[in-house]
Amino acid sequence: MAIKSEVRLFDTHCHFDFDAFASDFPTEISLAQQAGVERFLIPSIGPQNWQRVAQLAEQFPGAVYYALGFHPYFLQSDWHNPLARLERELSVRSEACIALGEMGLDGMIAVDAQLQEQLLIGQLAIAQSAQLPVILHSRKTHNRLLQLLKQTRFQYGGVLHAFSGSVQQAQQFIDLGFHIGVGGVITYPRANKTRQAVAVLPIESLVLETDAPDMPLSGLQGQPNHPRYLPQVLDALAQLRNEDPHQLTQQLWDNSLRVFGISEA
Repeated sequence: MAIKSEVRLFDTHCHFDFDAFASDFPTEISLAQQAGVERFLIPSIGPQNWQRVAQLAEQFPGAVYYALGFHPYFLQSDWHNPLARLERELSVRSEACIALGEMGLDGMIAVDAQLQEQLLIGQLAIAQSAQLPVILHSRKTHNRLLQLLKQTRFQYGGVLHAFSGSVQQAQQFIDLGFHIGVGGVITYPRANKTRQAVAVLPIESLVLETDAPDMPLSGLQGQPNHPRYLPQVLDALAQLRNEDPHQLTQQLWDNSLRVFGISEA
């Protein structure tokens, strides 16, 4: 069931600022748009790329958006007042900054867990004050992340990025006002638990993403991922849900605009 590119898609998580796209960013945008991917959200990983993601969004107003935050993988213990620095950057943000992130917890890296939690709690407080949604990263930390979200009483939702897990796990985040980021993992037949989850979760709670240049699709392992491959994720989702692809696409588009507070042009 191939899905034609006349539909509108929103890649809610792509790292267009990474080196894989540095040589010809405008061409990457053009190729993605030709495939039906009209809008893009670039999350940041830390102060080292805040300026870059803002500059990319400035080049393509109305199509490219960005988020500011601290990715757990890139945290450094010797940063001086990182949260104050984030608040300052947020105070001069453009309208294209529609979320905070990528932030979260990662149980598979050497970064100190206490530092991860400290920065996450601080970022959630900043997002709460700014009334912005957040983009969450979670690996082997779903339960602890849920605890912290409840503890902080964060109210502005966002997206649980790169979801891989059960229906029950996803529903716990949905119950807290979050959407579930659906990416290339569902193109792998072995990802049974995640495929079963996205097949039955409320469609109103799902958004699409590539995580490009990471998370390659099945059959493309070892190659950089690209936003122009997003229709293949949509195709896989439509097949798993056995739903009309065009109605599915419209709902996913609406979900993406709603979660990030974007007005339809």
